[in-house]
Amino acid sequence: MYYFINDYSEGAHPKLLEALVKSNEEHLTGYGSDPYCASAKEKIKAFTKVDSDDIYFISGGTQTNMIVISTMLAPYEAVVAATTGHVNFHEAGAIEHAGRKVLTIPSHDGKIDAGELKDYLATFYADENHEHMAFPGMVYVSHPTEYGTLYSKAELTAISDVCHEYDLPLFLDGARLGYALAAKHDLEIEEIGALTDVFYLGGTKVGALCGEAVVFTHNNAPKHFLTQIKQNGALLAKGRLMGVQFDALFTDDLYLKISQNAIACAMALKKGLIERGYHLYIDSPTNQQFIVVANEELKKMQEYVAYGFWEKYDDTHTVIRLATSWATQMRDVEGLLAMMERH
Repeated sequence: MYYFINDYSEGAHPKLLEALVKSNEEHLTGYGSDPYCASAKEKIKAFTKVDSDDIYFISGGTQTNMIVISTMLAPYEAVVAATTGHVNFHEAGAIEHAGRKVLTIPSHDGKIDAGELKDYLATFYADENHEHMAFPGMVYVSHPTEYGTLYSKAELTAISDVCHEYDLPLFLDGARLGYALAAKHDLEIEEIGALTDVFYLGGTKVGALCGEAVVFTHNNAPKHFLTQIKQNGALLAKGRLMGVQFDALFTDDLYLKISQNAIACAMALKKGLIERGYHLYIDSPTNQQFIVVANEELKKMQEYVAYGFWEKYDDTHTVIRLATSWATQMRDVEGLLAMMERH
């Protein structure tokens, strides 16, 4: 059986496990006040080129999105996202559960358009009844998107400009940011730091057991943000678990190196799928590849590959996702393609 169901089905990269074992019996203070967390934060600052001390470790992606959004918004505000945005689509209503609303605008291969965002905001404020509505209070994007697509530098700059015009913070979900940075693209980490108000470096899907590193780019974290992380149940007493892992991830370019492995495997997979006549649902440059498969063929595929169901294409076809990760090996790709050709 070949496993391409997601990019977090494995445990952690061996170097992270080695670091955890090596530090296991050290006596350290809790809740992220240990020297490993301090070291990881300095390495993240150097990597991102962001001159901000507001870096926090949170246990998972859903918790991160919910806490960042709910703490940055006023009670009468909502977050604007694509209809396909992760916070609107795959987080079980976590934002709404926190007492905030998701306002959706059209998705274009997973991305939002700056012009449509501006039109949405202008229309909102032109409505004489807008005082009776949830105010757009921030903008959410993910990079990569739910469909494995990436924002260009020009696209994110245009969105950032609209956010500045309307005085809205821009939040970039970076659960898979390592894979975006490893792909051939023109948006670099320094530009993400310059164009957003807050973003995070995902660990859970990029080699860690768990954890995300949130970076507020202008020392602009909400007041008592650490307290609010704990209030929402996402602050580990053994904060060292985050510090040790992120310290290892940002030593010797490990974060980028293991992400590059996922991209190399994904591009080989993509090439092989095209050569075998599969229809790509979307042209993704990242570790998530989407193909349209006949339902009858899917029954056979279930015997040899674990894939992710994505959406119904039509009455006889389904869109599935094949995801590579930091742990995928090229022989896995070659083996899967051989099985697909055989069947």
